[in-house]
Amino acid sequence: MAEELSHRAPLAAGDLAATLQPFGQSRMLPRQAYLDDAVLRWERQHFFDGSWVCAGRSDRLAAPGAQTAVRLGSTSVLLTRDADGAGHALANICRHRGHELLACGAAASGGVIRCPYHGWSYELDGSLHLAPGFGADGLDREASSLARITATEWAGWVFVDVNGTAGPLPEHLGSLARLVEPWDCERLVVAATHRYELRANWKLVIENYHECYHCPMIHPELCRVSPSHSGHNYRDEPGAWIGGEMELAAGAETMSLDGRSAGDPIRGLDDHQRRHVLYVQLFPNLLLSLHPDYVMTHRLEPVTATTTHVECQWLFPPGVTSRSGFDPSYAVEFWDLVNRQDWRAIESVQRSMESPKFTPGSLGPSEDAVYQFVTMVAAGYLGGPLVPGSTDGP
Repeated sequence: MAEELSHRAPLAAGDLAATLQPFGQSRMLPRQAYLDDAVLRWERQHFFDGSWVCAGRSDRLAAPGAQTAVRLGSTSVLLTRDADGAGHALANICRHRGHELLACGAAASGGVIRCPYHGWSYELDGSLHLAPGFGADGLDREASSLARITATEWAGWVFVDVNGTAGPLPEHLGSLARLVEPWDCERLVVAATHRYELRANWKLVIENYHECYHCPMIHPELCRVSPSHSGHNYRDEPGAWIGGEMELAAGAETMSLDGRSAGDPIRGLDDHQRRHVLYVQLFPNLLLSLHPDYVMTHRLEPVTATTTHVECQWLFPPGVTSRSGFDPSYAVEFWDLVNRQDWRAIESVQRSMESPKFTPGSLGPSEDAVYQFVTMVAAGYLGGPLVPGSTDGP
């Protein structure tokens, strides 16, 4: 398996040798990894279609008849909730001529799924409902039903395994499930959503997220509520995730422009968790920032090799969001500012990568989480496992 994937990978072992050197001697991924459409096609097939990928919050499908479509890799996925409350994940591809049943990012409701091209329709579980103009005996109904995709829910998010080869989700999560359990994310409510279109490769977003070496230079507001040197990263944890924690500054209740919270501490957190912010990336596309009083997420969708769609959401306990006059802007405005500061920096890096004068740089002593990420990616290109201890490649 590893040998086969290595042969098919878009970057040869020699191109990745510098990245896979021990920490302190290694360099970033080669520039082709951020520019080449062939690399992105491979990543979509193996990292996105071939792994557990977050498709968004399950509350988007709260009501029977709900439908929403999302592009995760090379496959557009249609998520539905049937009349019995069961959720389904289906290829968003009509079995007649291949038209998308629902535009990616759109939502709909109704008792059937209807193709806007020729009017074929399907039940919410994907089985064929009606093919106009075809006789009752003219079609193999099973073969004409929508392709089903493996899906499950964890902590209020929907995860899909397009190729059905990712293995059990608990193995993918590893120790992350235990680590984030005190935040009780399943019961949290989305209070705000921002969507950003970045002119940068998806991996640059994640690399930036994994270090605060840049924080004193571009994030003065962040440094006032959490010193840039206060964090530490987890190492050698089971699961396909990377992350760490940062300490709140003295007098700061949370991460906001003035350090104060307009919400309540999340129930179940201990004294340590109420004074720290946990930041983690679940490979490949979900970033979780867990604060004492809210959880912020970034969900990434690669659009091209040099553009990325980011969906950012802010989640709060239901008792807070239902309170008269509650305003989540204290958290939203802070992170929208920090996000835009990051986006400018990331897009600058992407522009520099277009130049033949660009060469992959070295990693500083505080960038060990970036090292964990780029070596995971490089090992994946060569057919290695994403989950430590696993024998299966991506």
